[in-house]
Amino acid sequence: MDTQRHKDKSRYLRELERDGFCQNPFFQCLVAEVPQEQKSKDGFTVVGYALYFYTYSTWKGRSVYLEDLYVMPEFRENGIGKGLLSTVAKVGKENQCVRLQLAMRNWNTPARDFYAAKGAQDLTVSEGWHFLRFDGECLDNLAKEAPHD
Repeated sequence: MDTQRHKDKSRYLRELERDGFCQNPFFQCLVAEVPQEQKSKDGFTVVGYALYFYTYSTWKGRSVYLEDLYVMPEFRENGIGKGLLSTVAKVGKENQCVRLQLAMRNWNTPARDFYAAKGAQDLTVSEGWHFLRFDGECLDNLAKEAPHD
């Protein structure tokens, strides 16, 4: 295994643990688990997950953002993804969220088709939204421009 990838994986796992399993978690996570006798070919019983968090729109109010929805390939087409997505929607509704939002890579046609079949709207097309990001040095530089107290 590549040493840098192993270090990155360890760092990501530490961050996930720190940020998701604390007094005020930054995210929530649902897992899909199968019985031991139906475990994956690699021996896993957790076969999928949905990681989400809450956001707020000044125009619409409370929203839930689906950061990741993943089901192991060998368990797809069994309703697990639909179950996870529907449960995130249900939890959002229970917390007075008015919408569920997510983003995906443009090459991920199967995911785009999956969400569209459930009624998702592609805001890139319908509303012309662009998804932007500041990270790394750009984020550092922007933060340095903040007014001093």
